[in-house]
Amino acid sequence: MLQSEALQTNFKRLMNFFAFARNYFVRNNPIQAMGNDIVNGIKDMLTIRKKLKMAQYRVNYHKYQFNKMEALIAENNQHNFLKGKNLDQTR
Repeated sequence: MLQSEALQTNFKRLMNFFAFARNYFVRNNPIQAMGNDIVNGIKDMLTIRKKLKMAQYRVNYHKYQFNKMEALIAENNQHNFLKGKNLDQTR
């Protein structure tokens, strides 16, 4: 009698575990998440060239703005060290 009760409780626990596991997989589908990650990785790989070009454009634009600002500062300043190619390290 005692052994059959232990078997029944263990079977109930096992069934509860399977129910919890099934509900977890229904809520958080790991296969679908892995598929989404793979698709997003492929999209990133295919668009990396465009992203690189945009980053290069931004860098070149900021370099241009920086050089323009340096030229304006040098133009309005009477010190000789600002007139050449050397940057003022204190700015």
